[in-house]
Amino acid sequence: MPIAELSRSNNLQEPFWRRKTLPQMSLEEWESLCDGCGKCCLVKLEDADSGDVSYTDVACWLLNTRTARCGNYAERKSLVPDCILLTADKLDALPWMPKTCAYRLLSEGKDLPAWHPLRYGSQDAMTRKGISVAGRVVTERSVADEDLPDHIKNWDD
Repeated sequence: MPIAELSRSNNLQEPFWRRKTLPQMSLEEWESLCDGCGKCCLVKLEDADSGDVSYTDVACWLLNTRTARCGNYAERKSLVPDCILLTADKLDALPWMPKTCAYRLLSEGKDLPAWHPLRYGSQDAMTRKGISVAGRVVTERSVADEDLPDHIKNWDD
């Protein structure tokens, strides 16, 4: 179903993300919340002492670095065992989710930003605002583990 149709499903004035809680959403609605920024697929480093999490510009080997989309979304968990399959009940345990992430925003009682593809109708606004990592990351297969700290990046989300 096209994004615009999904946003207006059931001919109700309020879009589904304002009418439903995350657990109430259909699989199609849930999946449409992902804006495709790719930030959740970046390698993150956690400071052992403080617990602070830093993002890098290094992506999971499955992420298409040009489009910021998973190269094998259907089989990602079997190909990357530590890939997290996001569900509503896991959000509280994932404080590292990007501040712009629709799942995080909605779980915090906030609305989707104006640039979100469900509101804007395409990913153009998100790309212009620099939200996506598309074209700005390298794959983890090209970076040695010991070099990861050199790839820490503030994504300003």
